[in-house]
Amino acid sequence: MSSIAFQNVRRIGAIVSSAAAIVCLAIAGPAMADPEFDFQVGVASEYLGKGVAKSNGEVAWSGQIEVTQGDFHASVFASTAELSQGSDSEIVTTVGWAPEAFGFEFDFAVVNRELPGAAAGVDENYWEYQADVSRSIGPVSARVRVNYTDDGFASTREAWWVEAQGAYKISSSTKASVAVGNRRAHGGADYVAWNVGVKHKLTDAIAVDVRWYDTDKHDLGENYDGRLVGALTFAF
Repeated sequence: MSSIAFQNVRRIGAIVSSAAAIVCLAIAGPAMADPEFDFQVGVASEYLGKGVAKSNGEVAWSGQIEVTQGDFHASVFASTAELSQGSDSEIVTTVGWAPEAFGFEFDFAVVNRELPGAAAGVDENYWEYQADVSRSIGPVSARVRVNYTDDGFASTREAWWVEAQGAYKISSSTKASVAVGNRRAHGGADYVAWNVGVKHKLTDAIAVDVRWYDTDKHDLGENYDGRLVGALTFAF
């Protein structure tokens, strides 16, 4: 591992550790008793976001902490990255409400994205507003996601991401899924992205995901080309 990659991994560890401490303090009061915590670390052959490569073909290391209290949830996710604007990591902080009604599951969230290391003058922090609706019937599940920002990363202004996802549970430990997303952005790239793959749990804590990603805009550069991505995660 290069010294830069090692520094990025250390940075992610520090971010996730700090987030854990902050969340613990925030929910320590009696009014927020019995929260549920989930932790995850992972490594992937590449890091992608909204169907587009974000680590310049390099291995990506990540970590996440999530706390759930009733229908409410909050999480901090961090990954190494390598963007043309200079950013070397991405930190995603999410706060949401996920109720159930009429047999459907909903998730309404506010998301903050920070991409540290960007060149001077590049807007590296922005907010997103996201809504999911999902439904499961037997081994089949489906989800529709709408994500909006009024001022995105770098030169991107208003942008929408609308994605439909379907999954089939092959067994208790294996699930196949496919997703198609449409990106429309003012001052950014418009494209359609899709992915198809299989996630398999090796144990209750360890999972592997193998997935093909592609878009309809290869002419926009290598980040929009098709690629096979493998990921290994450890949850605890």
